[in-house]
Amino acid sequence: MLAWSLGALVLVWACFVALAYQTGVEEADELTDGQLASVSALVLNLQVQAMSEPTPATPLSTLPGLKSHDYQQSLSVVLWDAQGRVLVRTGAAPLPPFNTAPGYAEQRLGANAKLWRSFAQWDSARSRKIVVLLDLQERDALAHDIAGQMIEPGLWLLPVVALALGLAIRRGLRPLYELSQEVAQLDVRGDQGMVQRHPLQEFDSIVDSINNLLARQQAALAREREFANEVAHELRTPMASIALQAQALGAGLPRAEQAHALERLHADALRAGHVLTQLLALARIARNRWQEAAAPVDLAQLVRSVAADCAPAAWDHGSELSVSAPAELFLPGHAVLLEMALRNLIENALRHTPRGTCVEVQCGLGGPADDFAAWLQVCDDGAGRQKAQPTRPLADSLHLGHEIVARVAAVHSATFAQTAAQAPFTTCYRLDFASTAKWQAR
Repeated sequence: MLAWSLGALVLVWACFVALAYQTGVEEADELTDGQLASVSALVLNLQVQAMSEPTPATPLSTLPGLKSHDYQQSLSVVLWDAQGRVLVRTGAAPLPPFNTAPGYAEQRLGANAKLWRSFAQWDSARSRKIVVLLDLQERDALAHDIAGQMIEPGLWLLPVVALALGLAIRRGLRPLYELSQEVAQLDVRGDQGMVQRHPLQEFDSIVDSINNLLARQQAALAREREFANEVAHELRTPMASIALQAQALGAGLPRAEQAHALERLHADALRAGHVLTQLLALARIARNRWQEAAAPVDLAQLVRSVAADCAPAAWDHGSELSVSAPAELFLPGHAVLLEMALRNLIENALRHTPRGTCVEVQCGLGGPADDFAAWLQVCDDGAGRQKAQPTRPLADSLHLGHEIVARVAAVHSATFAQTAAQAPFTTCYRLDFASTAKWQAR
């Protein structure tokens, strides 16, 4: 801020100094031109009849408090009669030609062709003509001196204003420095936020935003800690069971108990592998930047393809898997992630329900608030069959599959939740996507 402020100040100051210098030069030039005209009018009004010899110029007197050339200029005057005879001549300037045009001019006179500023004029009767001359170098020296004196205050003003501006900005930013130190000392793992004790109201919104960010961060850390503890517990159970079964097999069990131990060992290994697979899927979703590579996806075709892949698992489970979808349903997204989410919903529906359950995958257009919003849901009637036969033990008590689906929904700016199921189904999990009016189902 200080650098930009000083830069702007120097730029504006330089423009004003340049303008002041140019104005000073122009005013000095007008001053000397006016002096030439004034002297010519004064001499023309003098009654000079006879021709006189050139007289040496009187040297300029040095006045106290003035420089040698301040407002004292050596003027040369030449006065002719109508026939061109010199009546009066004074000053150090060479004799100019009689036919000098009236008005201001710059002439080179003498052997060294020195440049002079001149003003020529006839009297009202055109009986006498006068030329007043001034050394152009002397005139320029006076102009530069006047211009320099005009910009001199600006030269002193710049460092003073820069110093004052720097001190003012530093003092004004002191509360911000203090706020930055408080933010640097915050512990995001703690439950304490920032206190609004700053005198400036402009910082209240910043403190509120930081506190909101801290609250979200602490909530996220709490969820991650809880999630990590549950994952550790979920893995600890099958791993401990695997260790016990392996130890029992190594101790030499009877044949009947060996088969049971091998079956438990196989089930626990599959359970641990399933948990690890879900964790890897979650890590894959978090690692990649999916939002930057969205492409049109035919959700209807993807539903049919995933359902066909899961059909053998449904057959082994003794359940029925069906699809209800339009011929085409395009939306912008990622086919890999959508397939991962749908596969998890189908597997959860098969894994957590008894045999004979009817599972149906449905998709279409028309959300609760938007007729152009796409949706995808997996429904089953397993809850109605639980009284008839017990369900299998839950192989995924953490709902890692639902966590994967929720993160896929977040990538697609969609919502994921359990919704009311229509008969004959009892349980339904649904993804509602954002409005996609430019995509259409057929």
